Amino acid sequence: MAKKGNRIQVIMECTEHKASGMPGTSRYITTKNKKNSPERLELKKYNPILKKKTVHKEIK
Repeated sequence: MAKKGNRIQVIMECTEHKASGMPGTSRYITTKNKKNSPERLELKKYNPILKKKTVHKEIK
């Protein structure tokens, strides 16, 4: 049986795309350890609509 851990799923959304007003969104799903990093994640990920790497922040 699997352990009950501190890892949770989080949704990452592009901040530049959201600010530009263009239709559509760039979102990624990843996991994080809520015990080691209680603050919101902020990572550089590829945005296929803008065709470049942009900052994605955790939502929810």
